[in-house]
Amino acid sequence: MNWYCKVAVGNPIHGPYHDTEYGFPGKGEQALFELLCLEIFQAGLSWELVLKKRPTTVAAFDGFDVDTVAAYGERDIERLLNDPGIIRNRLKVTSIIHNAGVVQGLRASDGGFAKWLATHHPQDLSAWVKLFKKTFKFTGPEVVNEFLMSTGYLGGAHSEDCQIYKAVLKSNPPWLQAQKSD
Repeated sequence: MNWYCKVAVGNPIHGPYHDTEYGFPGKGEQALFELLCLEIFQAGLSWELVLKKRPTTVAAFDGFDVDTVAAYGERDIERLLNDPGIIRNRLKVTSIIHNAGVVQGLRASDGGFAKWLATHHPQDLSAWVKLFKKTFKFTGPEVVNEFLMSTGYLGGAHSEDCQIYKAVLKSNPPWLQAQKSD
């Protein structure tokens, strides 16, 4: 069993995310954007800290509504950097605001964030990282890997002996679809 599956089982912080979100596909624009932002916040920190701060982070970023976040200005940045309920890192905050604008642009160029992901799937991780770095800010290999695993575009979120693995398979994630077509 992989490390995260062992830690998450029965854990009040990790369990709900692990059991109902991690590795499951079918997320809309707002959910995809939120997960990308949470992965950006996690860079260099623990996932547990991100999950503990998730409710206050979601509130501080207006539910991660893409259009609202894309319109944030300097007053919003200062508000966020003074909010103890979130991870206060200027580079991460400004990257998230920039990335909201990118997601808006994906609506016109690709039909949205989800369609952009689907259009580029399947790829190996290095190709994904190059694409994300070209498209978004603050998306290094670990951020991209975890984001794609959390959304079902890359496998590995759960080990085969994890109690949630079968539920993920039933949801027919993109990584499984790619395996079937090989």
